[in-house]
Amino acid sequence: MKYIVLLGDGMADWKIPELGNKTCLEKAVTPNLDRLAPLSEAGLCLTVPDGMKPGSDVANMSVLGFDPAKYYTGRSPLEAVSMGIELGPDDVTVRCNLVTLSDKEDYEKKTMLDYSAGEITTAEACELINYLKKHFDGERYKLYAGISYRHCLVVKNGKTGNKLTPPHDITDRRITDSLPEGEYGNVYAGLMKRSFGLLKDCPVNVKRVKEGKKPANSIWLWGEGTKPALCNFESSRHLKGGIISAVDLVRGIGMLAGMKIIEVSGITGNYKTDFQGKANSAVDALLNGLDFVYVHMEAPDECGHQGDYLNKVYSIEQIDGVLGTVVKRLDEARENYAVLVCPDHYTPIACKTHVSDPVPYLLYSNVKDLSNGAKRYTEAECALTGEYVGRGHKLIEKLISVK
Repeated sequence: MKYIVLLGDGMADWKIPELGNKTCLEKAVTPNLDRLAPLSEAGLCLTVPDGMKPGSDVANMSVLGFDPAKYYTGRSPLEAVSMGIELGPDDVTVRCNLVTLSDKEDYEKKTMLDYSAGEITTAEACELINYLKKHFDGERYKLYAGISYRHCLVVKNGKTGNKLTPPHDITDRRITDSLPEGEYGNVYAGLMKRSFGLLKDCPVNVKRVKEGKKPANSIWLWGEGTKPALCNFESSRHLKGGIISAVDLVRGIGMLAGMKIIEVSGITGNYKTDFQGKANSAVDALLNGLDFVYVHMEAPDECGHQGDYLNKVYSIEQIDGVLGTVVKRLDEARENYAVLVCPDHYTPIACKTHVSDPVPYLLYSNVKDLSNGAKRYTEAECALTGEYVGRGHKLIEKLISVK
């Protein structure tokens, strides 16, 4: 039996006036989901436990079967593991975004124009982070370059418990009330402010501005944490598992759980990615020894943060194509399988950030009729079935119980 999760990050949404008061799932043309929905179990799942923030870290951990209340220690350490950073027991890691802030005001009064600095390229970002390293790195603090706008600061013998705001939560808002607070608040705020002075006139940014692109003119620190210890996926689930993702966060969860990281060329973490490459790589892995593959597709979430409902619809249609390829190839191979389709959380266009609403899920198998009344895979149809999973980390048990 083969098991696959198709995770459309941030895919769920609220109704959007510009789409005729439909959600992106309702608007998207999804022939494969439409065909399988009446044959599937559909419902809602609470992936973010009460009292926890609705981040992709917590939510993906839930869908992979790890109780965040037990295992979660912060976002940044998950990414640090994927980046190959060796962490000591007393190290604290902090996510370091390259962002675009407004230019003219005092730092404390600037506006968050773009949490991703216009999705800056990895090559440009690495040049900027390596420049900052010359000014910031020392015995206590060290910067590490990652992918695109996503980077990491490691603090030796640090402490958690600071109030740090995700930059995507404050898009188009002043940063005044969102600057770091707590024991390290002044230190982190000082690094951020200093970075603006260092970055604004860097050749990379001068060139970006001339090209009409957004400059990466500041760092933004958030998502602190310490190294977690996840149980081994194969030992606990008795399945050989793999992860496909362009995002360090999800890859880090997989690495900590001892899962295989399946490399796919051409994947980006946005809607300009190789969706079919992910689909075919997932099936290849299942046909060559793996029992379980988690395919993480970041594109809908990025579009949600940008308020880009058209490309969010496009991304969902591409995810439908991934489902079509997976089902077709596994059927042709005469494999028995079950597939779970769901987002990790909502990323509504209306607010451009994550919310904790229970997410819609669809569970299909070619060996068992799971139908419970859904006509399509949409937020409303999944709610109408009355099926509800109140503890997100239990959703995977529905999937792997299909035999």
